[in-house]
Amino acid sequence: MAVKFLSPEWLSEVTTALENHQGFQEAARDMELAIQFNVLESPLGDTGYHLMITPQAITIALGVREDLDITISQNYETAAAIMKGDLNVQSAFITGKIKVAGNLAKLMVHRNGIEQWLAAVSDIDVEY
Repeated sequence: MAVKFLSPEWLSEVTTALENHQGFQEAARDMELAIQFNVLESPLGDTGYHLMITPQAITIALGVREDLDITISQNYETAAAIMKGDLNVQSAFITGKIKVAGNLAKLMVHRNGIEQWLAAVSDIDVEY
C-alpha cells in the first residue's frame, strides 16, 4: 500500500528502509551529519523533515530545525522527482532546483551516505 509523501507513515517507511539497507548502514557507521530538507509549495504547504545520522543512531522527523549541518531547500516537484529517481541530486543542484546552505564540505565528505540513503528509500511505494 502506498504511503503519502511527507506523511508520518512515509517517515516510518523511510526509517524501516534505512534500518534494513546494508549499504546505508555501512555508510552511516562513519557519519555524523544532520540535514534539514525544506519542501516548498507542497500540498501540505511549506514543510520539511530532518535526517540526523550518527554512528549510534539514525533519526528522521517531520518539521524544521535551524541547528543542523546542512539545509536543502527545494519545491515539492523537485523533491518528488529526486525521491522517485527521476532527477539526479547533482543535476538538481547544478540547475538551481535545490538550494544548499551550511557545511558543504561535510556534505561532500558524506556523499556516499546520501547516495545510499536515496537507494534505501527507492523501493518505498509512495503516493505523490
